Amino acid sequence: MDHTPRIRTVVSCALLVIAVGAGTTACGTSEGHPLSAKPYDAARQIVFNGPSGTAKADPDKPLEVTSKGKEGRITDVTGSDARGHYLAGELSADGTRWRSTAPLTAGARYTVKVSTEDEEGAPGQRTLTFETLPAKKLLKAEFGPEAGKYGVGQPITAELSAPVKDKAARALVERALKVRSVPAVEGSWYWVDDENLHFRPKAYWPADATITATSNLSGIKVADKLYGAASKPLRITTGDRVEAVTDASSHSMTVYRNGEEINTMPVTTGKPGWETRNGIKVVLGKEYVVRMTSSAIGAAEFYDKQVYYATRVTWSGEYVHAAPWSVGSQGYANVSHGCTGMSTGDAAWFYENVRQGDIVRVVNSYGDTMDTFGNGFGDWNLSWDKWRKGSALLTGTRDGAAPVDTARLRPQV
Repeated sequence: MDHTPRIRTVVSCALLVIAVGAGTTACGTSEGHPLSAKPYDAARQIVFNGPSGTAKADPDKPLEVTSKGKEGRITDVTGSDARGHYLAGELSADGTRWRSTAPLTAGARYTVKVSTEDEEGAPGQRTLTFETLPAKKLLKAEFGPEAGKYGVGQPITAELSAPVKDKAARALVERALKVRSVPAVEGSWYWVDDENLHFRPKAYWPADATITATSNLSGIKVADKLYGAASKPLRITTGDRVEAVTDASSHSMTVYRNGEEINTMPVTTGKPGWETRNGIKVVLGKEYVVRMTSSAIGAAEFYDKQVYYATRVTWSGEYVHAAPWSVGSQGYANVSHGCTGMSTGDAAWFYENVRQGDIVRVVNSYGDTMDTFGNGFGDWNLSWDKWRKGSALLTGTRDGAAPVDTARLRPQV
């Protein structure tokens, strides 16, 4: 075996040692230099305003480390809690004082490492550990909907346990609420009111996507005496992209799956005075049978019916459902009190082929546009530019959106 390469390497190092000369070597380290010494214990060189013994620090008060006397200075301070959140701070130019510039996490254990040097440049080090007091007032986010499989129009919701009005606090909360999709999409939160946020992509979710929502609020100071609490994460998936388009003028509904037409059915929609709402709605749920009465919606003409294969699209009682009593008008006239009626067979087919979160879009009706919030999910009726203005992370964000209206939980036919 040829050992020539190994010999050449050793010789090169030896020649380099000779060239450098006595006292130092290129293959070793210098001796006697202050920076090569083991750091001394800097306990006597610094003063820390944190708690001692088993006492806990007030998370609302800043930390401060100062150097004693004129025998040295602080060179660096790093601090983090047990979750790995770093504590921001500022060190004075002369190295005599370091002060935290961000609130501490409540109910956390911190490790702070202080580096110093003496007059001769020798390094010192001291590690400080302490805990902070738990928060008395907590902010928790509850994500929705429940875990499961949904249509591509299903928004993610976050309901806060306490109102958040301040812009800076809203921005902090919004940064901590993370929504991720695989495949990835562009999306944004929208502040519906002080306690409710909705998240949607620029367009619908991709088909067969996995979406997760998590909160990093735990222990973070949101407002005076208000700290974030841990929240249960959410994971949902989407199925095919299913979209039903109801044309009120042609009295028909066409259903698409992943962009391909799969069915067209004759329907009837709302008559004058009870026109069906235009715009994009999202399936809220399905009920095999629902009792619908005229008194529930204040209709003048009396009815009291057991309605089958009812797919709900608004909280105020708009459904897609079986209406065997109006088959003669389906495809020709609008005679309902706002719902989309169809034959029992067509309603059963629709009921079996849509899921919560699928899209139901109404066009060419004389009715108003679907409410954005408060009566289901009208989120998709806002343009992307207007939706983004509901975020606290963008300039031009409103001071607060109108509160969610309380919807009537009454079915209508």
